[in-house]
Amino acid sequence: MTSDSATDSGFEARSIDVPADLFRAVMGSVCTPVSVVTAFDGVRPHGTTVSAFCSLSLDPPLVLAALDQNSALLQVLRTSSRFGLNVLSHGQGSVAGRFATKGDDKFKDVAWESRSEVPHIVDSACWFACEVEQLVPGGDHTIVIGRVIETDHVELAPLTYHRRGFGTHAISQTA
Repeated sequence: MTSDSATDSGFEARSIDVPADLFRAVMGSVCTPVSVVTAFDGVRPHGTTVSAFCSLSLDPPLVLAALDQNSALLQVLRTSSRFGLNVLSHGQGSVAGRFATKGDDKFKDVAWESRSEVPHIVDSACWFACEVEQLVPGGDHTIVIGRVIETDHVELAPLTYHRRGFGTHAISQTA
């Protein structure tokens, strides 16, 4: 016999979705790091801004990012074995905006270099080069799980996104 924890706890399982506008508003109140996922399609760099990124595992070192099903970058990652994850620094709001748009010239006027076979955005607060480990469907997004093969960071505050605006993290001064 199998057990359903929702039923066992006295709660009946329901499949009622939260309204999209409410979910969007609530998630907008969560402060997230602003990151740009990058990859090469062979020679040309591609990138897109994401707010859904986090560490997944220490052993092995894994990170994940969520890409919209219609993302051009996701199509590149379906055939590419590597991607970069650039956590932007506090002064890179214009870079975040550029990579949040559609188009082929996102890297124009953005300082970047090829590093570990992926595009690395210069002056990012931190950076990861990853091997694509797994692509997992997740609603209207695909979760890209990557094994970190190289990483680096600089002493710059990260760019964050909160309530539809960019900001940064500041250490709280307690008395």
